[in-house]
Amino acid sequence: MTVGGGPVVHGYPHLETVRAALTALYRRLSYDTVHTFDTSVAPADVAFGDQDDLHLGVQRVAREMVRHLRLPDARVIVSFRGMEHAANVELTAGPEYFIELNDRFRTHRRDIGAALAHEVMHVYLHRLDLSFPGTRDNEILTDTAAAYLGAGWLLLDAYREDGASSQKLGYLTPEEFGYVLAKRALAFGEAPETWFTSAQAYTAYTKGLAQARRDEQQPPLTAAGWVGRRRYAKDRRYALDHGGAVAAGGPYSFSLDGGTLRVTFPCPTCHQRIRVPARGRVRARCTLCRTVLECDA
Repeated sequence: MTVGGGPVVHGYPHLETVRAALTALYRRLSYDTVHTFDTSVAPADVAFGDQDDLHLGVQRVAREMVRHLRLPDARVIVSFRGMEHAANVELTAGPEYFIELNDRFRTHRRDIGAALAHEVMHVYLHRLDLSFPGTRDNEILTDTAAAYLGAGWLLLDAYREDGASSQKLGYLTPEEFGYVLAKRALAFGEAPETWFTSAQAYTAYTKGLAQARRDEQQPPLTAAGWVGRRRYAKDRRYALDHGGAVAAGGPYSFSLDGGTLRVTFPCPTCHQRIRVPARGRVRARCTLCRTVLECDA
């Protein structure tokens, strides 16, 4: 995992990979398993004060991450050393996994939980045999999984920025972390904004929440706004007149199937593609995350 010390990148440059990671999580784990993570890591369980013994404290937090991810037969051994990255884990067959933390965490103990959330998630995904090709995309998958499964709010809370310095852990931008946490909050009914100690993390979360809500307001969903509905109607007419082709790209696409026009669009929860007849009001149920969607197709 990396730690940012320079200018922090903002916005959503990795959004498509993040969405693909959410889909991959639901496909690999199933709806039922994802929903066993309905409660996030509690702030009190990973609190780490300067008065705490360094090595006993770090092992306690590591055990909490192992417990949260239900890895009872995994033993995490944590050490510190000087290195470029924030942390590193040696992925083996187990049951022992060795995690190295940057020496800076000896004096930045409040962020140890964030670093361990990412590294223990590497262990979890390794055991699932779930990965993305390439280091960048695989790290984005790890950040996304940590945030969506209830431990990654710590990674966003480790983001701090002022005029003189900045810190950010992980590969996602602050707003992307906020987006994933908002997706989780909408799915599980949580309010992670109450846990943030960083004002910048709170701001990033609110921006991510706005982006997540926009996913729920794209046509053909009935929650789409007037502008989106008007554009959708225009694209649907064009598709009918041109054999299913759409002139202007959007989050949806059309196809003709036996003379019936159908629209395909992403589920706003897990981003699996859903296909329904383009014939007005219809209720669709995502087979992956079980979200019921009201559509005006």
